[in-house]
Amino acid sequence: MSTQNTHRLLVIGNGMVGHKFLESLQNKTHNMEVTVLCEEPRLAYDRVHLTSYFDQPKPDLAMGRIEDYQAWGIRVVMEKATHIDREQKTVHTSTRALKYDTLVLATGSYPFVPPIQGKDAEGCFVYRTIEDMDAIYAYAQSSKEGVVIGGGLLGLEAAGALKALGIKTHVVEFAPRLMPVQVDEQGGKLLKKKIENMGITVHTSTATQSIDLENGKVKGLTFSDGKSIEAQMVIFSAGIRPRDELARASGLEVGERGGITINEACQTSDPSIYAIGECALYKGRIYGLVAPGYTMARVVADQLTGGKSEFTGADMSTKLKLLGVDVGSFGDAFAQTPGSEEMFFTDPLKGTYKKLVLSADGKKVLGGVLVGDCSDYSNLHSLFSNAMDIPGGPEHLLVPAPAGGGTQVKATLPMTATVCSCENVSKGSICEAVMGGAQDIPSIKKCTKAGTGCGGCVPMVTDILKEQLLLMGQEVSNSICEHFDYSRQELFDLIRIKEYRTFGEVLENHGHGLGCEVCKPAVASILASLYNEYILKQEHAPLQDTNDRFLANMQKDGTYSVVPRVAGGEITPEKLIVLGEVAKKYNLYCKITGGQRIDLFGARQEELPLIWADLIAAGFESGHAYGKSLRTVKTCVGETWCRYGVQDSTTLGIKLEERYKGLRSPHKLKGGVSGCTRECAEAQGKDFGIIATEKGWNLYVAGNGGMKPKHAQLLAADLDEETLVRYLDRFLMYYIRTADRLQRTSVWLEKLEGGMDYLRKVIVEDSLGIGAELEAAMVKHVGTYHCEWKETLANPEKMKHFRHFINTDEGDDNVVMVEERGQIRPAFDFEKADLLPMISGD
Repeated sequence: MSTQNTHRLLVIGNGMVGHKFLESLQNKTHNMEVTVLCEEPRLAYDRVHLTSYFDQPKPDLAMGRIEDYQAWGIRVVMEKATHIDREQKTVHTSTRALKYDTLVLATGSYPFVPPIQGKDAEGCFVYRTIEDMDAIYAYAQSSKEGVVIGGGLLGLEAAGALKALGIKTHVVEFAPRLMPVQVDEQGGKLLKKKIENMGITVHTSTATQSIDLENGKVKGLTFSDGKSIEAQMVIFSAGIRPRDELARASGLEVGERGGITINEACQTSDPSIYAIGECALYKGRIYGLVAPGYTMARVVADQLTGGKSEFTGADMSTKLKLLGVDVGSFGDAFAQTPGSEEMFFTDPLKGTYKKLVLSADGKKVLGGVLVGDCSDYSNLHSLFSNAMDIPGGPEHLLVPAPAGGGTQVKATLPMTATVCSCENVSKGSICEAVMGGAQDIPSIKKCTKAGTGCGGCVPMVTDILKEQLLLMGQEVSNSICEHFDYSRQELFDLIRIKEYRTFGEVLENHGHGLGCEVCKPAVASILASLYNEYILKQEHAPLQDTNDRFLANMQKDGTYSVVPRVAGGEITPEKLIVLGEVAKKYNLYCKITGGQRIDLFGARQEELPLIWADLIAAGFESGHAYGKSLRTVKTCVGETWCRYGVQDSTTLGIKLEERYKGLRSPHKLKGGVSGCTRECAEAQGKDFGIIATEKGWNLYVAGNGGMKPKHAQLLAADLDEETLVRYLDRFLMYYIRTADRLQRTSVWLEKLEGGMDYLRKVIVEDSLGIGAELEAAMVKHVGTYHCEWKETLANPEKMKHFRHFINTDEGDDNVVMVEERGQIRPAFDFEKADLLPMISGD
């Protein structure tokens, strides 16, 4: 003990685990003098979400601030520890010596770089720190192709970052599949296919022999089978190694393959020294995830403040979104348990794979693998982690539940069930927090820490919150996400009344945090509905989904489809010829859609503006096929050509499509106009459908096709055209203002209290007195319409966004097409193997 009768606690390392340890100690250190040595030039930051560092606006990844540490009574020394003198209980840096009574090593790990010839050349990087991100970003500006060596979690994150930087990207994995630690063979195949469809080339069962150089810089890679590829930069992500050099030099026991040996208290071979996180070796295992490190941190904090917590191993379950692909793995994912049984479900059309490992009697879930759809992860993981009996048959855990509801696992969770593995938070703790006043997700996070790690448990935390609120007789919040305490309808009203123009204004005045993939596009849609501004304006562009960002639909091979507007399906021979000429010029696949438009498939990113320019010159404009907005108004030929037609359906359809084009809405919108009751335009399957009668027009609303087709319902009959348009204006604007995010008109009407009778009163009888306001809003939309393709072509800065590579106008030559029935189509994997020169070595 120190002469001042205070306990000197010294921590080496201020990564995520080191920060968690200090956070766990706060308010418990009144008799301690706590000092932390921080090697990096900043305090702890969220390394799990490091890839988001490339996003715009750049997120704040900081976890700890100097003011927090000061408030906790912790002294921060921004220096690297160079030596531990265990005899003198002193840690040395280059400038000072620090005494300790207890030392905690949270030195983490470093990226493993395989001993490949050329690994230290200019153009080689690792993917570990913010400094690494800065260096990668800077070098990418002068690179065309990049390679990530390692197809694990971090490797695929790195590949996504390279791809986002406009680099033609390869992933090289020694194992026969991606993510070999988490995903089985079948899941690995699907994951590989999904990632290749994004334009990233994946090389599995491939060993790198050398990195080829030119003037000391990377110019390519040669594999052990003699094949080679070109690349200007290489990122190593081939695993980690524990930072145990200080411990090793001071004589502490370390493992044969590295790692500081610890016991259940996380003590090293020296009882006054603890080790936590990726530098610690427990029963021969290094835990490379943050959750086990957090558990170790809490164990040591408890031990030092009089508790008896122990570390006995950790759950290595993983759930994440890699390049937009959901991947989950938990428990005994590879069926290593004797007698265990495996159950599979694959949907090749949706691109999903699910596997469960069951106990021999089929009553418990022991593990599983999910690729393409992790919506059931929380439920399945809860069954596994709490050793619960499977309610109903296990097959219902894999296949979609029948109508009327499926297995309700969440309702059966005991209070002792662990909900958040990262922070070891039980359902009981969350319920207690709710009863104690934490009645929204941010409050629960602050109070219990649940959901602050990987975030995978947030959906279940949300369900428990709602369940508990209902038990307490309280109203359940319909907040759009954790960053806003408002539903979409409430946000719409706030933005409209306050006249906010940017997401930043909305977030600053009514939100929390930084926003997410739910609230950003939702607010972007509201702003577009209200003001109809160019969606790629600087303040709006970062909010958009992928298709909206490129004003085109991304397809499975990473190319795009282009869909010009053909209002009402009417097109002149001259325009038909132009479409054919453009398709021939850019070698595009042509397909006539069910919405009476022509899809042009296979356009590369850098070709989009060129194709738009040709189309606009011929009188076409954006068909908004990429947006949650009006798509088409399908028509029949009506009385003009048809013997049975009683009204001019084509003219009306064209008028309506021209009126509502570009109208942003909670979900995509389609319309139809039929010239008689024979219904050749299938108008009753649309969000709004009009059918001609001898007296005028019948107006149907809230129908749709898709996975759950719904017939539209009659709103009003025998209308003249002026009244019809007025009712339609009101209906569409009322839907846009009051529907939830991604809620189709059919679902919206089903949930509307009073149903069609109520809607008819609002629209036809104007029972709310808002008819004029809704009509005025539509008039404003019509008056502010603009073609987003045309606006992009006129903006040189926006045009840069469509270049495939940052430093050249060249395109992605990894896109491989084959001919079928006289047109192109994307090559399948087995065809690419023969067609790609870089793979074949030609």
